[in-house]
Amino acid sequence: MPMSLPVPIKPYEIKDGPGKHVVYPQVYNMANQSLQAFINQSIVRNTQQLIDMQTNDMSGNIAEMVGGFEMKNNQRNVLSLTLSNYAIPYMAANGMTYMNSLTFDLMNGNECRLSDLFKPRSNYTQRISAIIQKQIAERDIPTIHNFTGISPQQSFYIADKTLVIYFQPLEFTPHVFGIPTFPISVYELQDIIPENSPLSRMAMNN
Repeated sequence: MPMSLPVPIKPYEIKDGPGKHVVYPQVYNMANQSLQAFINQSIVRNTQQLIDMQTNDMSGNIAEMVGGFEMKNNQRNVLSLTLSNYAIPYMAANGMTYMNSLTFDLMNGNECRLSDLFKPRSNYTQRISAIIQKQIAERDIPTIHNFTGISPQQSFYIADKTLVIYFQPLEFTPHVFGIPTFPISVYELQDIIPENSPLSRMAMNN
């Protein structure tokens, strides 16, 4: 596979008074300008979704909001990132953090859903759910109700040779646990990964 360079990233800020500071990324200098615009629009849309979630949950009664991002993968024509947003209401003891993620296959110009990473008609939901169930037991993760499995379009990101599945706070873990993440080696899923897909490229040694 020919070498691919990382996509250049610039941070941008949203400031609204002393209590609101959200930082989000934008890509630039890409040869494919339409793909660049698509990626940037997706990032802005997801950043705004997080702001709206917090505003709606707290009925606009927000004392502080801090948003940020992390680049999880920027190699092998796969761009994967997370966007996070923490907010706390006035007079509250604890705030809430939500996370969104975006993964793009730069070779075909698509945003990836979880199902796009696996062979058609594969049992990826059952395979991943079983791995997560095992990690919950091994890591002694506290739960507020039983974990019943992932959805076909579960939230995820890619970090080098790892697929990371995550859930929002309170989905099945207590608030104090934050955002539960479950890293899964791509080699555990290699038999259901199609050739030249984002995860197959991550598994390559060259």
